[in-house]
Amino acid sequence: MSTPPADAAIAAPAPSQPPSSPAIRAETPAPPAGLATPTPRNRLIGAACALLAIGIWGGWIVSTRHAVAGHMSPATVGFLRFVVPALVLAPAWWRVGIWPRRALIPYLLCFMGSGALFFLLVGNAMRFVPAADVGPLLPGTMPLVVALISVVVYRERLGRWRWLGFALIALGGLALGGRGLLAHADGAWRGHILLVTCAVLWAGYTLAFRRTGMSATELTGLIGLWSAVLLAPVGLPGAIAAVEAGHGLEIAQLVLVQGLGSGVIALIAFGTAIARLGSSRAAAFTGLVPALAATLAVPLLGEHPDAAAMFGIAATGCGVVLASGALQRGRTG
Repeated sequence: MSTPPADAAIAAPAPSQPPSSPAIRAETPAPPAGLATPTPRNRLIGAACALLAIGIWGGWIVSTRHAVAGHMSPATVGFLRFVVPALVLAPAWWRVGIWPRRALIPYLLCFMGSGALFFLLVGNAMRFVPAADVGPLLPGTMPLVVALISVVVYRERLGRWRWLGFALIALGGLALGGRGLLAHADGAWRGHILLVTCAVLWAGYTLAFRRTGMSATELTGLIGLWSAVLLAPVGLPGAIAAVEAGHGLEIAQLVLVQGLGSGVIALIAFGTAIARLGSSRAAAFTGLVPALAATLAVPLLGEHPDAAAMFGIAATGCGVVLASGALQRGRTG
């Protein structure tokens, strides 16, 4: 999706957020390092920022679906998505340089999981599936992939509530995948495969982020720079042709929603939410993305979710909340 922020091991998504790394001390109730004091004002600000980011991501799904299902190519939409953060965040990536001097492999994993390739796959997937399917299979499935890798590779131990959450996420994905296989004539199964592939790539971004040694703005700006460069040969002429064909207003809307909204504002907003609420509680808000995208798609796209989509949305939404650990007593990070 425009790479919504990737929270430590569960958040979805933004592309684009540094995982929180709380320093837990058994003797003191002080908040983890980098986490604001949990006052009512901070909770209110954190919740407002999280809801702002969620609203932008839900709009991003509908905006992308509308564009690629119409007269815009995924490359054109992707160019508009990345050129804005590349320009706005230029002071950040300029400090790093146009190419990372170290941690090249983690950077390449992050680029594959949130850059041009990721967007092209998502954009092409949305040509086959309605907006209601995107939420459960992309921001919903990504945490499940991260958890599986963390358990198998890093031997992370999960509590039973988190296991239940991941089971619900898997059940929601299976409901949509099963419907796609049963009704294979409409080609939705192609989009489902592409979305799950994107979830795996995004999981790689989430796990590699810490190892890049960059801040969220530096990494997002650098990924935006190279993505815009790679997509420019096709995306820029496509954008110019769309303006000449009388679609200038739609181009402006894409720049605002895709580039400025999802690429910059959601990044800052969700980062603020993590700082004010803690990573797990901020991650719990991402469970609203599938339902919001499906709701917006009804009046804006005329797409009405079927029973499988509604079940998938409910299952993955509840699963993300449980898997985030936000409901565990005493958990803040």
